[in-house]
Amino acid sequence: MTQNLFVGNLSYDTTEDTLRTLFAEFGQIESARLITDRYSGRSKGFAFVEMSTEQAAEEAMSGMNGKQVDERIGRAASSERE
Repeated sequence: MTQNLFVGNLSYDTTEDTLRTLFAEFGQIESARLITDRYSGRSKGFAFVEMSTEQAAEEAMSGMNGKQVDERIGRAASSERE
C-alpha cells in the first residue's frame, strides 16, 4: 500500500528531480509533486512524495527530517489522517 508524505520547509530552488533523488535512497517512489504558485510558477516550499510501501515511507520520514536540502532544513511527515 502506498503512503503519501508531506515534505515541508523546502527551498524555492528545490525541484521534483531533487526530491526523487533524495527519497529514492529509502525505497521506490510512486510520485513526487512540488506545489507551485499557479500564477508565477514558483515553488511554494512544500511537496508531496508518494512512497510505494509504508516501510519506505517510515524510513524516508526518519531520514529526511532535519536533513539539509538546498540550504534549508527539510521536514517530512505522513499526509494521511489517522
